[in-house]
Amino acid sequence: MDKGLHFIFCVITTMLLLRESSQTGTTRNDDAGTDSRGPEESLPTLTVTTILEDPYVMVRSAELEGYCIDLLKALAAMLRFSYRVKVVGDGQYGAVAPSGNWTGMIGEILRQEADIAVAPLTVTSAREEVVSFTTPFLQTGIGILLRKDTVSQEMSFFHFLAPFSKETWTGLLFAYVLTCFCLFLVARLSPCEWNEPKNEENHFTFLNSLWFGAGALALQGVTPRPKALSVRVIAAVWWLFTITLLAAYIANFTALLSSGSEQLPIQTFEDLVKQRKLEFGTLDGSSTFYFFKNSKNPTHQMIYEYMDKRRDRVLVKTYQEAVQRVMESNYAFIGESISQDLAAARHCNLIRAPEVIGARGFGIATTQASLWTKKLSIAVLKLRESGDLDYLRNKWWESSCLHKSRDRWSPLQPQALGGLFLTLAIGLALGVIVAVLELSNKSRRAAGHVKKSCCSVFTEEMCTRLRIKENTRQSQETSGRANA
Repeated sequence: MDKGLHFIFCVITTMLLLRESSQTGTTRNDDAGTDSRGPEESLPTLTVTTILEDPYVMVRSAELEGYCIDLLKALAAMLRFSYRVKVVGDGQYGAVAPSGNWTGMIGEILRQEADIAVAPLTVTSAREEVVSFTTPFLQTGIGILLRKDTVSQEMSFFHFLAPFSKETWTGLLFAYVLTCFCLFLVARLSPCEWNEPKNEENHFTFLNSLWFGAGALALQGVTPRPKALSVRVIAAVWWLFTITLLAAYIANFTALLSSGSEQLPIQTFEDLVKQRKLEFGTLDGSSTFYFFKNSKNPTHQMIYEYMDKRRDRVLVKTYQEAVQRVMESNYAFIGESISQDLAAARHCNLIRAPEVIGARGFGIATTQASLWTKKLSIAVLKLRESGDLDYLRNKWWESSCLHKSRDRWSPLQPQALGGLFLTLAIGLALGVIVAVLELSNKSRRAAGHVKKSCCSVFTEEMCTRLRIKENTRQSQETSGRANA
């Protein structure tokens, strides 16, 4: 009986101990869960100022999205901070007002209304004096945005010459004349082409040689037909040259007609200043405006003076207003080239002029005493090295226009045909050498019959075929008559 009571007492005691142990473990687990949530709740919160500009920051379904928003999310995940985004109150990037205070996002950072600015904010020396910038996350420059129909012009009468540069056409003309002269010379030297100079007529006169070369350019067979090996070598090399040249011309002319680059009379900022058809301007108070103001380049100074005198008419307040004005009026917008590329990708009737000046970058602005500057710079470099920045660039700059994958057309330069001209030169030299060998073989055989030296017979043959003696005799007779 005592043993039974003792056993029951032990069982009850054990069950109570196990229950107390389980409750203690649950409490500890709850405490551990509270600790794990603690760091998340205590993450630093940054106030981020930005500006509405497609595709950097846009409002979609009452939420913000865009390149800068995705960049901010990636930085927050990497550096473990939370953030609150606010759109800049005055809609400005940041410039010095007449009162001496800074406007826009730069002003909000200086007034401690925001901790950082994540936006298409250009790094400039003036801004760097009052705030700090991280490593640029996008590289850009200053370009000219145009509407295609405002800058298009009628094709010139000699538009068919555009596929080749002036240097290429000059080289082609020189190659044509040189080849025809070599044909004329070799046909005279070769015994197979002109065996008896005193009795036979040489069909390869210089005019006939020019006609033969022109016929090859038109892919037409013309007379006279070459008989000697030396003449055929030159003719074959010239035919190869003309076929390759015509293929290059047709390909480049097709690219010219499809690209329309030749129809852009405004290629540079100097062209923009010289024309009178289009007004041009930039964002009021932007870094682009102050770039032209501070530049010592005469063309840039003329652009600044033009915009400053017509400030109320040519300067715009927002980037969207600038794009809309380019599309609806005779207006050229000077601004960030990377933003202009996006506008050209979204609106197929817009195009950016080829010249880009003033290389600069977009950076994240912070206060000068901020500890976040270096952290954000390192994070931007890591995103660049991992390819995330390139991914975001391709994601938000995707184009639906057919011309997006086309390269800009340019006339074909002589360097591109250097190998072709070299092949022609080697062929001409080879033809002349073969002609000399043919003539020397005949001279060697003739020297055995007349019992003269081979060199004297070769010299006589050369002079006879080139009519040197005859011309000398005629000149002597003419001078004798004149003296009489």
